[in-house]
Amino acid sequence: MAKRGVPSAVRVLYPDEAKAFLENNPEGTYTLLDVRQPVEYEEAHLPGAKLIPLPVLADSLESLDPQQPVLVYCAMGGRSRMAAQLLVNRGFEKTSYLEGGINAWELPTASSPVAFHLRFVKGDESPRRVIEMAYAMEEGLKRFHQEIASRTQHLDLRELLTQLIKAEERHQQSLVRLLGKVVRENGEQSPEAHLLTASEQSLIEGGVDVSALLHDNAHFLQTVAGYLELTMMIEAQALDLYLHMGSESRQPVTRGVLLQIGEEEKHHLVMLAEFLEKRFSAPITPA
Repeated sequence: MAKRGVPSAVRVLYPDEAKAFLENNPEGTYTLLDVRQPVEYEEAHLPGAKLIPLPVLADSLESLDPQQPVLVYCAMGGRSRMAAQLLVNRGFEKTSYLEGGINAWELPTASSPVAFHLRFVKGDESPRRVIEMAYAMEEGLKRFHQEIASRTQHLDLRELLTQLIKAEERHQQSLVRLLGKVVRENGEQSPEAHLLTASEQSLIEGGVDVSALLHDNAHFLQTVAGYLELTMMIEAQALDLYLHMGSESRQPVTRGVLLQIGEEEKHHLVMLAEFLEKRFSAPITPA
């Protein structure tokens, strides 16, 4: 099992390393996991790969053997990176992902999106601190979606972004209500003002640096498909953190709210996956 509250490092395999791994290990001694959508899998997949789309992975862990090595891949590496992280945090210690995804299998120069940095809970944070961290993450997700919405004229994508922005705002409202309950129990006041201040501070300290995220992934943000790959990676990272924080929380009310938000993040992944199924190849910003 991974050390309590601290995610083990996910191993990165480049195409040549992944090919060597598959050649040197007999069938049945490892799991080759494809976390793309069924339509992508049907178009092309690596021989022997097991398909579990990212939106349903957290609810499908019983179908995997945690004792076997798992090699995860997707299209570009973003979804598989977060899938591998989710697996490691749930005891699948021998997990790696394919850098650059299946796109890199025949094109070794392909690379994966860069994830935003999140500080994972250590297990000893106060309920208030856990709520602050969650609020900061929601603020970062909302800002990211707002920035993409300001760049695109793609009507369907803008509608999807509007739904995601509203969802993040609902999550923030839930967290404000939860913090209100916590601070009232401690005889404190003005939970909303404190949350906003804490959120800004967390963003600066490394919660979610939206500017860096956009800069580091400029290449992937040129097309709708690239945006979807990046956003599914981000939403999966948020899901993983919520499930982790919820399971670690010793406060029943806090645990319930965080796990509920985690369930809603799964729905966000489904929304993105359904959009990805449409196979849009349009640019984010028309020429």
